[in-house]
Amino acid sequence: MAPKTDKQNDIIEKTAAFVAEKLKDAESGHDWWHILRVWNNTKLILQEEEADAFVCELTALLHDIADSKFHGGDETVGPRVAGEFLSSLQVEPSVIEHVQQIILNMSYKASLGEVSFHSKELEVVQDADRLDAIGAIGVARAFNYGGYKNREIYNPEIPVIENQSKEAYKQTTAPTINHFYEKLLLLKDKMNTKAAKNIAAGRHQFMESFLQQFYGEWNGER
Repeated sequence: MAPKTDKQNDIIEKTAAFVAEKLKDAESGHDWWHILRVWNNTKLILQEEEADAFVCELTALLHDIADSKFHGGDETVGPRVAGEFLSSLQVEPSVIEHVQQIILNMSYKASLGEVSFHSKELEVVQDADRLDAIGAIGVARAFNYGGYKNREIYNPEIPVIENQSKEAYKQTTAPTINHFYEKLLLLKDKMNTKAAKNIAAGRHQFMESFLQQFYGEWNGER
């Protein structure tokens, strides 16, 4: 993997500053700290995987710049905002297009529909994002978002819905515990890269242990 140029590093630094300012008041599961963790995960994966680091890091930084769940479900807002910003920095059109395509296709809900775009860079950043959705951070983010949406923590009378369609997933109002079975516990086996698969194994086990503890406490066990 070729090292990034000084110009590319400058663009990445300016992008990080832009995103930090843009998301400073965002919901805390999708704020700058989430972006920073995904950026760090991306660089960690790139230590073992061959991909264009410039494209990967830009996408990691910009992937939630305008998350559709906070924009009425409009999945075009994020890629458009990212493209406008990168154009202002005179980034090459081919790089901008690549970043936009990854943003449009990397989310979990996107994977539930038809995905026509693929690249190694998408694999890397998608894995980096998914790693932040599992483990201890994933548990914290799930309940934070559930509280943000005023959802129940758990309701044993509301069943888990497996194999959801993209539209059903987008419209769900199920308790947060259901989200573990409808997404979080599925992510380990959906990792693309060997590096991410290895990291995901331990984080997945943590969630399994958490759920065991949760049900024990729910049922009044010691």
